[in-house]
Amino acid sequence: MSDPGAPYNPGHSPLWNAIILTILLFFVAMCVGWIGTVHNPAIGDDLIKIFQKEVAGQITVSDPADMCAKLFANNLEACILLFLGGASFGILTLFIMSLNGIVIGAVTEIISHGHSAIFIAAALLPHGIFEIPAFILAGALGILMAQSLIAEWYGAADTAADAGRFARIFFLYVLPLIAVAAVVEAFITPAVIQLVA
Repeated sequence: MSDPGAPYNPGHSPLWNAIILTILLFFVAMCVGWIGTVHNPAIGDDLIKIFQKEVAGQITVSDPADMCAKLFANNLEACILLFLGGASFGILTLFIMSLNGIVIGAVTEIISHGHSAIFIAAALLPHGIFEIPAFILAGALGILMAQSLIAEWYGAADTAADAGRFARIFFLYVLPLIAVAAVVEAFITPAVIQLVA
């Protein structure tokens, strides 16, 4: 995939290609979730229940500090799975990214029935501008990991060396993004929602 002895450049085209691919996958999955829920609301209801049980139910607490910690832990787990999912030749990474997109699309469509576009923006954008890029970058790193594994079969990459480089990017960019997203979602997003509710 790359020269094992060369320093990894975060702006190198393979990473940007993987980011673009991940964004497209996420957007298409969101559209699938949205359109599927429009045509069959029962699907959206089922996805909402799963979301409430697996995600919202674990992080809905009265203390914002506790909520912040749980949000960070939840998003960190998701991002680690996206990244390390590359070891499954990207299958797990693609599955998790697609599932998240579908759920977000379905949840957004259902919420849109009872709330204005401003409310939805207030509920999603403050923390989403940090959280979604973190997921996208973690997914892109997972795709690069999968590409490196495939390339190593042909003697064109050193996956261990590449994994170290990708891990540094994860710690330098993904971790701060999800940390900021957790703080914003716990302390700022609720206040913004109150302003437009």
